[in-house]
Amino acid sequence: MTGPAADIARQVASGERSAVAVLDATLARIREHDPRYNCFTAVTESRARQEAAAIDARRARGEPLPPLAGVPYAVKNLFDIADEVTLAGGRVNASNAPAPQDARLVTRMREAGAVLVGALNMDEHAYGFTTENTHYGACRNPHDTSRIAGGSSGGSAAAVAGGLVPLTLGSDTNGSIRVPASLCGIFGLKPTLGRLPRTGSFPFVGSLDHLGPFAASASDLAAAYDALQGPDADDAACAQYAVDPVLPGLRAGARNLRVAVLGGYFAEWAGPQARRAVEIAARALDATAVVELPGAAQARAAAFIITAAEGGALHRRRLVTHYDYYEPHSRDRLVAGSLVPAAWVQQAQRVRHRVYRQALALFDQYDVLIAPATPVSATKVGTDWLTLAGKSLPARASMGLLTQPISCIGLPVCTAPTWPQTEQDGHLPLGVQLIGAPWREADCLGAAYALEQAGVSRVRTP
Repeated sequence: MTGPAADIARQVASGERSAVAVLDATLARIREHDPRYNCFTAVTESRARQEAAAIDARRARGEPLPPLAGVPYAVKNLFDIADEVTLAGGRVNASNAPAPQDARLVTRMREAGAVLVGALNMDEHAYGFTTENTHYGACRNPHDTSRIAGGSSGGSAAAVAGGLVPLTLGSDTNGSIRVPASLCGIFGLKPTLGRLPRTGSFPFVGSLDHLGPFAASASDLAAAYDALQGPDADDAACAQYAVDPVLPGLRAGARNLRVAVLGGYFAEWAGPQARRAVEIAARALDATAVVELPGAAQARAAAFIITAAEGGALHRRRLVTHYDYYEPHSRDRLVAGSLVPAAWVQQAQRVRHRVYRQALALFDQYDVLIAPATPVSATKVGTDWLTLAGKSLPARASMGLLTQPISCIGLPVCTAPTWPQTEQDGHLPLGVQLIGAPWREADCLGAAYALEQAGVSRVRTP
């Protein structure tokens, strides 16, 4: 099992390369390529040099090195980075005081030996699926810079897809890890709701916010997830589960998985390329059964209501005083959300619970369910409308059609890239969701690893 991050950690541990040399090469790539992609909103070079030098000093002393020693990574700019302003994609936050300390997951990455090189572009306040940020510019897809990278963690996905860094961290409320992973052709993991702590990250929707990693291989993704695990008393929503490493059993875990395809709603709203992506993955995983999640459409509607209400409540006060600081893509939706009746939210939570029970019934028979991650491949920057199932739909909102029902009920999902190579947009990737039962991230990652070993899921660096 290997990947770019594993290769770097092995080279640093053996002395083949120094962590400082790895960092120098990484910074050179960022300087050369990021002007085309617009992934980074800040490069933390001084800090990175200190962290890399510390790794090299540990090796020089003969100390054992942690698993991600010397591996460069970057984080969505809603993660607190000590002494940096946490933008969360917003102009309204630019005058805030710098963060006094790192987010909990940044701390865990540092403890694992990884070297933080910067903060990454995103949709303002994570409210979007395209990372067409009015304040910091659109993040571009490395496979076609005229196209979106997806969102809201667009910078996180594009930085890995463009070969700038091998690992990144992002967040997923309604699809914000899975959508950009799909459109940029990389691996992404949205763990079970509550599996990873959110301490020190800018919130969006407390009921739905997840944090997770991106990587260029399934094993690198598993290694990052293992480094991030663990309870956190400072996050009341974090399940107090002990670390349960996935990487050691990744190969074995890919065997004998019971896999089915999610049809119904997930087939109805999939374009030709998305349907082809599912066919490719299903064939590789011997998934012949097709099952339905009856309440998928209702779960998406519930996610919309909960998102609007909680997001609107969070920003209500600053919208009153700084309305013009918010970008047009989100401010009116936040205002409307602040007016959603409490009874609607209550009913949405009931729907959420009902659909969750429906999903659990499917996992009595299957370990992993396959669905497309996005209905289409990456659209052109500035696209307002797309056609699905014979209907004209708003492009930015519709990229989350297939992810929202799953995040609404909090299931773990690994997005794995495929390359359908259809007549339309054949040069672009489109990912599949590998959906597991609650707390069964190992099954999702095992399925992704199996697709990678079969040659179906692979990351292509432009």
